Amino acid sequence: MTVLGTASPARNLVCRACGATYPLAAQHACFECFGPLEVAYDIEALKQVTREQIEAGPNNIWRYAGLLPAGQDEAARVTLNPGLTPLVRADLLAAELGITGGLWIKDDSANPTHSFKDRVVSVALSAAKALGFQRYACASTGNLANSVAAHAARAGVPSVVFVPHDLEPGKIVTTAVYGGDLVAIEGSYDDVNRLCSELVETDEFEDTAFVNVNVRPFYAEGSKTLGYEVAEQLGWRIPAQVVIPMASGELLTKIDKAFEELVEIGLVEAPAEGWTVFGAQSAGCNPIALALHNDTDEIQPQKPTGIAKSLNIGDPAAGPYALESVRRTGGWMEYADDEEIRAGIQLLARTTGVFAETAGGVTTACLVKLVKTGRLDPAKETVVFNTGEGLKTIDAVAEQVGPTYRVKPSLKAAKEAGLL
Repeated sequence: MTVLGTASPARNLVCRACGATYPLAAQHACFECFGPLEVAYDIEALKQVTREQIEAGPNNIWRYAGLLPAGQDEAARVTLNPGLTPLVRADLLAAELGITGGLWIKDDSANPTHSFKDRVVSVALSAAKALGFQRYACASTGNLANSVAAHAARAGVPSVVFVPHDLEPGKIVTTAVYGGDLVAIEGSYDDVNRLCSELVETDEFEDTAFVNVNVRPFYAEGSKTLGYEVAEQLGWRIPAQVVIPMASGELLTKIDKAFEELVEIGLVEAPAEGWTVFGAQSAGCNPIALALHNDTDEIQPQKPTGIAKSLNIGDPAAGPYALESVRRTGGWMEYADDEEIRAGIQLLARTTGVFAETAGGVTTACLVKLVKTGRLDPAKETVVFNTGEGLKTIDAVAEQVGPTYRVKPSLKAAKEAGLL
C-alpha cells in the first residue's frame, strides 16, 4: 500500500463514524463500519504554522500548505494554483436586505476554471501523484469535471471524467476542450457516482485516482482553504455568520472545520459568541434542508430536479455532518425554487457586479429568506459563498435579461427611444 510521506502534517485517516484509523492511502471508507474517512493531523505540527509564514507565501491556496495533507513539495504539486479569490464588500446588497453588520461575498468564480472545485482538485491530485496514480478521474455535476480535465491537461496526465448526460452545455464544452475523455452517463449524478464507485474497484481503473472516490479524504480537505482565506482576508478573524451552498454537504462541513482548526492552533481567537453556519439548497434537491426542517437525522434520498444542477446530489454523503455543523452553531438551512434562484442570480449581479452560476443564485435567494424569516441576524457580519461563474449556466437567466433598448444609429432614434 502506497502512503503519503512524512512531509505532510497529516498523520492518518480516521473514520468520522466509529473513529477507526488507517494509513494515509487511497481509501475513502472505513473497513469496520463503512463510514466516511477524513484526514487527521498532528496538531503540534499545525501549531508551528504562523500568520507571518502564511502571509509570506504564494498568492494561492499553497500559502496554507503547512495546514494541508499534500502539496508541501512545490515541484510535486498537480495544480492550477487556485485561491486567494476576492472577498467582495456587498454594501448595496446589504442595504437592500437591511443587513447592517456588514456583508461580504467570497467570490470563487475567480479561480482558474471558475469554481471552487480547483481548490479540492489541486489538493486531491497532488496527493494522487504522491500515491503513484497515472490517470485522473471524477464523478461530476460539471464544475469538478472542468477542473479535473484542466489539471490533468496542465500535468500531461490522461483523464476520464463522468457526468450526467443532461448537463448544461457550457459545462460540457468547458470540460471537453481540455482533450481528456468525457463520459456522459444516461442518469442522474447519483447514478454517475455509483458507477464510478464500482469502476474504481476494477483492474482497468486500478491506476486511476477518482478525486471524489478513492482519494476523497484528501479532496475534501481542499475546501478548508475557503475558510482559511476568509479569516485571513478579514484580518485574522472569523465572521459571525456564513451562508454556504450544499450539494453533498461537504463544503459546509469543511469551512466549519477550517474555523475550528484556526482557533485550535492559535491563528485566530475564538469569537466570544462563536460563529453560525447556514446552508442553502435548491428546492429541486433539498434532502439535507428538509431533514433539518422536519427535525430528523434521517436524510431521505431524492430524485433531483430544477436548474441548480451543480447542487443536484440526491443522496448527499456528508448530509449528516452538515446537519451537525448547522445545529451545533445554531444555524439553519433554507431552499429556493427555480424562479427564486433566477432572481437571486440577478440580485447578486445587480448589487455586487458578481455574476454567479445557479448555485450562487441559490445561496443569494436563501440569504434573502434567512433575513426575512429572522433566522439570520442582520446586525452581525455575514459572509456568503459564491462557488462558480455565471457564464457556465447562462441559460438560467437568458430569457430574463437582454437589451434595454434597440435603436438605429442616430441621435434622432436615440431621442425617440428615450435615451436623450
